[in-house]
Amino acid sequence: MLQATPLTEGWTLRHEGDALPAAVPGCVHTDLLAAGVIPDPFLGRNETEVAWVGRRDWTYERELPATNGHEQADLVFDGLDTVAEILLDGRVLGRTRNMHRAHRFDVTGLSGRLSVRFVSAYAEAEAVRGKVGERPGAYAEPFQYLRKMACSFGWDWGPTLVTAGMWRPVRLERWSTARIARVRPVVTVEDGLGRVELAVEVERTRVEAPLVVEARVGGERARAEIDGTAGTVRLQVPRPRLWWPRGYGEQPLYDVELTLLHEDRELDVWRRRIGFRTVELDRRADEHGSGFTLVVNGERLFARGVNWIPDDPFPSRITRERYRERLRQAAGAGVDLVRVWGGGIYESEDFYDACDELGLLVWQDFPFACAAYPEEQPLRGEVEAEARENVVRLMPHPSLVLWNGNNENLWGFRDWGWEPRLAGDSWGEGYYLGVLPRVVAELDPTRPYTAGSPWSGSWEHHPNDPAHGTHHSWDVWNREDYAEYRATVPRFVAEFGWQAPPAYATLRRALPGGELAADSPGMLHHQKADDGNGKLRRGLERHFAFPEGDFDRWHYLTQVNQARAVAAGIEHWRSHWPRCAGTVVWQLNDCWPVTSWAAIDGDGREKPLYHELRRVYADRLLTLRGRALVVVNQAAEEWTGAVRLRRMSVEGAVIGEAEVGFRAGRRAVAEVAVARELEPVGAKEFLVADADGLRAVHFPAPDRDIPYPRPEFDVSVAPGAVTVTARTLVRDLLLQADRLDPEARADRGLVTLLPGERVTIGVSGWRTPDPDAVRSALFCMEPHR
Repeated sequence: MLQATPLTEGWTLRHEGDALPAAVPGCVHTDLLAAGVIPDPFLGRNETEVAWVGRRDWTYERELPATNGHEQADLVFDGLDTVAEILLDGRVLGRTRNMHRAHRFDVTGLSGRLSVRFVSAYAEAEAVRGKVGERPGAYAEPFQYLRKMACSFGWDWGPTLVTAGMWRPVRLERWSTARIARVRPVVTVEDGLGRVELAVEVERTRVEAPLVVEARVGGERARAEIDGTAGTVRLQVPRPRLWWPRGYGEQPLYDVELTLLHEDRELDVWRRRIGFRTVELDRRADEHGSGFTLVVNGERLFARGVNWIPDDPFPSRITRERYRERLRQAAGAGVDLVRVWGGGIYESEDFYDACDELGLLVWQDFPFACAAYPEEQPLRGEVEAEARENVVRLMPHPSLVLWNGNNENLWGFRDWGWEPRLAGDSWGEGYYLGVLPRVVAELDPTRPYTAGSPWSGSWEHHPNDPAHGTHHSWDVWNREDYAEYRATVPRFVAEFGWQAPPAYATLRRALPGGELAADSPGMLHHQKADDGNGKLRRGLERHFAFPEGDFDRWHYLTQVNQARAVAAGIEHWRSHWPRCAGTVVWQLNDCWPVTSWAAIDGDGREKPLYHELRRVYADRLLTLRGRALVVVNQAAEEWTGAVRLRRMSVEGAVIGEAEVGFRAGRRAVAEVAVARELEPVGAKEFLVADADGLRAVHFPAPDRDIPYPRPEFDVSVAPGAVTVTARTLVRDLLLQADRLDPEARADRGLVTLLPGERVTIGVSGWRTPDPDAVRSALFCMEPHR
């Protein structure tokens, strides 16, 4: 039987002649941090103090344990970041140049001092650039010249921390006769029958040995012979329970076990979990253009999505528990689709396992983003090899429903001035329209592939044409008011978003000492977007009087603006289902403390946007659009009822009201006309719609023009709860629980109360309830100062 020995202990890292203890999996930065050689790059402006790390070469060393006792011994690296030379007592075993692949080296009968030497990623990228020529990109750093996590080189939300190291497990595998090299599971469902086809490849030490594979799944068993180094075993599971996205059904998973046998002696075992479901991507043309609708088990979906970035600049620090916490947060916000963005990595099995269990659909980008990528060697061969490895590695996961060729590169070629600069040089089109669709079609024919995001489906249309395929909406954040989201109805919005700073306690930890200010050196260092603070200011000034010199008010208003902006887009686009078939918010998470588009900040704290997503991504939603109330019902049951419409003054008087019945079918949208006499007029009036505990509020004027009354409310405090009772209109009330205690969390975000209404906010992690502290942690709209 194959024996695997983890090689996690006993490593050292060479630094200026010294040998520092090293953790594997890990990276140079985390080892230097643990040894006290570098400061925490997340704090203050320390990021710049550690930039030298990415410019150095590094060596890891340890003794290789005995390799005897079997016919073959392999040294296996699941992930080397990135350009490495592997030596044993000075003898070169091999070289690597791809972070996204595993590597295996024959060490049969060998022993001695094992060294893994990493070349600076900068040096390698610059060498490749010198060989293949300059290629344009959205950022100056040379990430497109090597197969490494692009955002290691910084992004408009991330630090520049160029890593090196053994970022995934290392082990010694010893085996005899044969081992399982690869299993490619093709899982299909047809006419109530689940089919599992396991294509098996083996590696042998003895060519003549007869081999058999035996597989089992769902109580069914099957056997097949191995002809040379390959074979296929097929199983059928009658009436399998279908795997569904969250909100559409359950997520049953089936254990699959495949055993390699020689004369009934077990040689190796492969185990995974699978789910039975079908997935299609409907891109048919219609009167609006051409669609982009995911269909799972025959059910057409409006995808309620978020974009996912690597949750840490040092991915080896992301534990199974951390993946699950972050993805449970996503599910708790009503999310049913997570897009793994192309500037990051193929995530670990822990990520996809959690998505399988939580019913989160996964849209997986291949790792290409925001640059022209050379198609010459040494990159081309690495791209195909990594694609083949990772497609097969991730195939068992029912949550994975879409392969995407790249992020914004087709768009960049057309609109960002790349085409004339390239002058005919390769830029990645051959990957996105050639290599990658061929690999997916050959290895994973059950899943759809799209060439990029955004992508209109062909060069006949602009790559970012909202009427065709996927669309990225960034003109709004960069240049316009978020009201402009309502000007178009894209077929599928794969990226859009609005910035806000992280939670107060996160900023306090990241920027210790002194007073916080929006334009302080520390705050500006933790704002990576081009003119980010300028865009935040202009976005505020369209709606509010800018709070000059008042950091607390600036912090609150930017959080409000972020939540309102994203909600404006989602409410509008959901109201146009099925023409628009999905929104994927940029972004769910942050990898460090930073002002960004995230709903969950770099310390894992939920911003008001997170709670707003819970509202606008719920199965049922009310939204006011022009002279209509739109009733959005994504539930499996019909929704019927009556909506109470009230035209009100900001002083709290009801100017007019009506009760109107509605009926929205399952997974459908319905409209209710708003009578003209209920339409609010001027800045002193607003419209409220209530039905089944849900509310929509429409103020026709920007906040800066609304004569809000001075908010008056009563506050009562009990263990784990804060209750606020309004005596006036209280708009966008927010309890920033982390101001009470860094560990405290509130269970809701922004809430608008009419006079006489109350809300109870659950608060966890609050050690010493203090009514006076609660008052200072509550924010809402106030009269202009």
